[in-house]
Amino acid sequence: MDQRDCTFGLWYDFRNPPRWHRPFSTLYREALDQIAWAESLGIGSVWLTEHHFVEDGYTPSPFALAAAIGERTSTLRIGTNLIVAPLHNPVRLAEDAATISLLTGGRFDLGLGQGYWAPEFAAFQRNLKHRPSLLEESVALIRRAWAGDDTPFEGKRFQLPAVRVTPVPEQQPKLLVGAMAEPAIERAARIADGFLSTQNIHQPSYLDALDRVGKSRADGEIYAGQWAVIAEDPEREWARIGEHALYQLNNYISWGAFGPPDEVPRFADPGEILAAGAFQLWDPATAVDELTALLRERPQIKDVHFWAQLPGEGVDSGSARVELLASKVIPEVRQRLAVEVAR
Repeated sequence: MDQRDCTFGLWYDFRNPPRWHRPFSTLYREALDQIAWAESLGIGSVWLTEHHFVEDGYTPSPFALAAAIGERTSTLRIGTNLIVAPLHNPVRLAEDAATISLLTGGRFDLGLGQGYWAPEFAAFQRNLKHRPSLLEESVALIRRAWAGDDTPFEGKRFQLPAVRVTPVPEQQPKLLVGAMAEPAIERAARIADGFLSTQNIHQPSYLDALDRVGKSRADGEIYAGQWAVIAEDPEREWARIGEHALYQLNNYISWGAFGPPDEVPRFADPGEILAAGAFQLWDPATAVDELTALLRERPQIKDVHFWAQLPGEGVDSGSARVELLASKVIPEVRQRLAVEVAR
């Protein structure tokens, strides 16, 4: 792939913590306005994520938001990073994704993961231990549904009679899978069209896994979520928004996103986050250097996306960084990569 064509995008969770709470209707409206504005600046993608039963309203309905975003935009790619597949009926996932693809002219990609937070699994009456097979059968059923295959399906977790899902997508979405543990990364390499990378450190594992499952690493695709803050004065920006990052990461740790919650220590303050490398601080020049190097090293990267704003941070606050990304970082990265291609 010509890395000048890599898409740069934004990541949204629509969280609204009690400490910084405002009406959800306001949050949604402002975020949709921000997304339409970001498209006009040259931002190329938006990624939506999912959780349930979170006090701060972490979005439980990314498909509804994807449809609303599709209506407000015309070129932006819309994807999920990610849907917790085991919590859903895979036929409904296939139907909803197909409908959004049709509504958006094929601009939608479906990203899935196996999940980790026990309360969600309990509430949806899913066994946490069955996550791998629930995900794998979901992917198989979604592919069959999109292909118009009405063959009965008999799996360990799902059974489907001879029914045909309609309508099918006119342009089939990419079916992406996210993972962080080695077995899950290898599963993603085997069953998915591409890898949702939550941390760049997992990308080499995905490429190695492609070799093991008999696929060409040259054909691999990576969609890379970034944990970085880009600002003219990133240290000052961190002093202003670090508490939001502390809230975000400590929640993920308490849910088990990075391993058993009783084994992964929480961060005591925003400074510890930086010391651990969980977030990077980049000024525009550093961002250009880092992103150019990343894309040069891994030509499989199709998309790089950043949190539009952190939980509880105002949309206007995040928009300042979005504008900086669009005006000073993306054009320079593309220019550097273009020069390399021309040589």
